[in-house]
Amino acid sequence: MTETVSITARAAIANVLSVAGSDPSGGAGIQADLKSFAARHTYGMAAITALTVQNTQGVSAVRLIEPDLVRQQIEAVFADIRVDAVKIGMIGSAATAETVGGLLRRQTLPIVLDTVMVAKGGASLAGQQTVKALIEHIFPLAHVITPNLPEAAALLGVTEAVSRAAMEAQAKALLGFGVKAVLLKGGHLPDAEAPDLLLWEDNRLWLEGRRYPTANTHGTGCSLSSAIAAELAKGETLERAVRIAKTWISGAIAAADRLSVGHGHGPLHHFHGLWPELQR
Repeated sequence: MTETVSITARAAIANVLSVAGSDPSGGAGIQADLKSFAARHTYGMAAITALTVQNTQGVSAVRLIEPDLVRQQIEAVFADIRVDAVKIGMIGSAATAETVGGLLRRQTLPIVLDTVMVAKGGASLAGQQTVKALIEHIFPLAHVITPNLPEAAALLGVTEAVSRAAMEAQAKALLGFGVKAVLLKGGHLPDAEAPDLLLWEDNRLWLEGRRYPTANTHGTGCSLSSAIAAELAKGETLERAVRIAKTWISGAIAAADRLSVGHGHGPLHHFHGLWPELQR
């Protein structure tokens, strides 16, 4: 007699959903998210909020997906598939923020919010009304938000932090929006180092980082937040998830120049730990 084994009886690979915009060049957005999920040994899914026309040299056009179609994408996934964590990137509009927030409010799972506001080339990806809707409808659901220094300054209406003391003050202020934790990325500090600050409850953790001599950093924020979501989906604590993701993203940046993609800000090497070196 053939033995049957239920899916629940086996160790299941974690499933992670990205709600974000699309980057046809593959360096950022859902494309980077899916690569990051795979690189961190999880199964990735995506609900698309916007179509962009971009490459490594910049964004030339954005077309938002109707909120109702975003809703249908998310509902289709949840109706059929176990979701272990959600990463949210580019939302696109206030209406979509409200829609996504309403759907995820019903769930009890880790949510990582990458506060995407400006593309690497400088193009704005979120207007004031969208930011307000994010703060109202999605911030209270987020287990951690991952702004960089310009994004944190824009959210708070203050000047950009230029020191660790200023970073800590702004991270504390961001906690006041109702999020459970803030990972404030210090890559824009005018120093040789690039530390990140994780602040949650009464805890503070500085994660040191070095700068790498490469222009290929397109999609760094998308990829880091996705890696954190993947680790949370696997059951890691927030602190350990951030540590693992930070180490992985550093390796992806360090190996970025192994790729040859475009003439501007190229992508990270998401699979630096999985692909063997090419033989000449």
